[in-house]
Amino acid sequence: MPGFEIFGDAEKKQVTDVLETGVLFRYGFEGTRNGHFKALEFEKKLCEITGSKYSHLCSSGTSSLITALAACGIGAGDEVIIPPFTFVATFEAVINAGAIPVFGEIDETLCLDPDKIEDVVTSKTRAVVPVHMCGSMARIDEIKTVCDKLGLVLLEDACQSLGASYQGKGLGTFGLAGCFSFDAVKTVTCGEGGGIITDSRKIYEKADQYADHGHDHSGGPDRGADDHPIIGSNYRISELNAAVGLAQLNKLDKILDIQRKNKSAIKDAMAELPEVSFRYIPDPKGDSATFLSFFLPTKERAEQIAENLSKNGVGSPYWYDNNWHYYRKWHHLREMKRSAKLGFELAGNLPDYKNLVLEASDNIMGKTISMQIMLSWTKQDIENRIKAIMKSFKG
Repeated sequence: MPGFEIFGDAEKKQVTDVLETGVLFRYGFEGTRNGHFKALEFEKKLCEITGSKYSHLCSSGTSSLITALAACGIGAGDEVIIPPFTFVATFEAVINAGAIPVFGEIDETLCLDPDKIEDVVTSKTRAVVPVHMCGSMARIDEIKTVCDKLGLVLLEDACQSLGASYQGKGLGTFGLAGCFSFDAVKTVTCGEGGGIITDSRKIYEKADQYADHGHDHSGGPDRGADDHPIIGSNYRISELNAAVGLAQLNKLDKILDIQRKNKSAIKDAMAELPEVSFRYIPDPKGDSATFLSFFLPTKERAEQIAENLSKNGVGSPYWYDNNWHYYRKWHHLREMKRSAKLGFELAGNLPDYKNLVLEASDNIMGKTISMQIMLSWTKQDIENRIKAIMKSFKG
């Protein structure tokens, strides 16, 4: 899965272009940058890949989510429905926007269950942020239907699913905006980076401004001539990070092809195991294949298989006990451990995170194991991995 597995001359060339000019800042310096605008090139390429009209690069997936929420008008006191199976960045972004994270149940897509969204909607609900986890998609068409019906903003967290699609339409393009991560272990990496896509000129302009101290970037070469239509922050990406990501983005088709072949080989072998059933993927053709996720009959059996896989050298995440990706271990949120009072606390009547119980999600996650699909596996590596998996199920 991680793009860093195939670093090569292309990445070196893109970075050298930047270093030879000495211009690491993404804006201005037209006279010395020798025509190199790596962030801008990346944004154009991202639009081509996803089919979106506009895109904007940020310094991380987290900053992309924060920026997108701001651009969509989500702020203090607004409730935002998110899934409990995601990376901590999703709820962190909501909190940093001043909004209140509200957790909805997931289904066997391992993503937000559209049938359960209305169960947690209140008069304060302004947005829904489904997370397309582990390379595949939520039931995004149904989620969009719910959002349209209730007049809620749909903002997609596709940070883990670059290159994935549903019915031929790129993930991240179903809502008002979509976000991606390009950190060190993503399908395409900038080292650190993130991106926003949207078809709305208004949302794009707000994002472009918010991520750079409110600059409207209309002052030309003279950055000091820019106006500041809104108050913003600093979530800019550097040209060095964008350069690495641009080389990687040009390899995306190759990366997806390798992932899909490697995943298919292992899934076909595991299909013979009577205990195993697989994650529901609404559109298998659109799966980016970064993970193979499967279910065991019981929580106890899943725990045993996860332990066996680790002992046999094919360790695979058992998300139910994972510190970073499932709400059960988010003690810092559940106990409100923070360095200073957070803006969203002022809203009052916050959800009871400490005693939060999500029975349907717990039932699903307790039986789920995910196996990361790597790009660097050889044919022999895959054969050895299949043997180790089979051995793990005999124990």
